[in-house]
Amino acid sequence: MPHGKPAGIPCVQLLPDYRCALFGQPERPEVCRSLRPEPTMCGENRDEALARLTTWERETSPNS
Repeated sequence: MPHGKPAGIPCVQLLPDYRCALFGQPERPEVCRSLRPEPTMCGENRDEALARLTTWERETSPNS
């Protein structure tokens, strides 16, 4: 996504099984390569992870 990924919009590289189509590829963006998920980010399951990401996206939005 050359102009960035808007909050709440899935990445265009997200596969149906929620894996990254660019994982391990040189064209994978630096922000993705440098991400180091940890329990405080991921929670106990996908629903918790999505809820946390939604909150963080809202809290860090330039419009907040």
